[in-house]
Amino acid sequence: MHVDESAIIRQTLDGNTNAFRQLVELHQHRLYRFVCNIVADRHTAEEIAQDSFLKAYEKLSTFDSTRASFQTWLFRIARNRSLNALCKRKPVTTEENDIPFESAPDERLERAEWKRQFDVALDQLKPEQKTVFVLAEIEEMPLREIAIIEDVPLGTVKSRLSRAKNSLRQSLTFNPID
Repeated sequence: MHVDESAIIRQTLDGNTNAFRQLVELHQHRLYRFVCNIVADRHTAEEIAQDSFLKAYEKLSTFDSTRASFQTWLFRIARNRSLNALCKRKPVTTEENDIPFESAPDERLERAEWKRQFDVALDQLKPEQKTVFVLAEIEEMPLREIAIIEDVPLGTVKSRLSRAKNSLRQSLTFNPID
């Protein structure tokens, strides 16, 4: 089913505040997942996602569909808010993992440990590498859209993504102690 976002935006700008709910419903899960992967805290991610939608609603009249899609514009707002939160945050503990209990205990422990190591490695990336990695690899966004969100040239997005992958590979490579 195709949704005409431009029509929804026009309706919202014409005073139909309920129309904006459709945009929230279309983008809320993906935006939350993106923010959660950046800030690594569900409560903070919920606040940032809600705040991003509120800011998008307030600034909707400044949205320019010739420059970017609504989703790209919204993700840029969320990215900026996420990076601001990272600058202010205190260390957070990792929450319980989402591994099903049907798995064998050893398998659950192994998967939980890998997830913990990945979260730690992701959290150690520079913020600009982390956002590019999450957008490209987890959200599977096109690199051109990421360049708009990050407000950098496409080549910069590619180099940040490459550096992020290299850093993650190095952090996640198992080096047994002899």
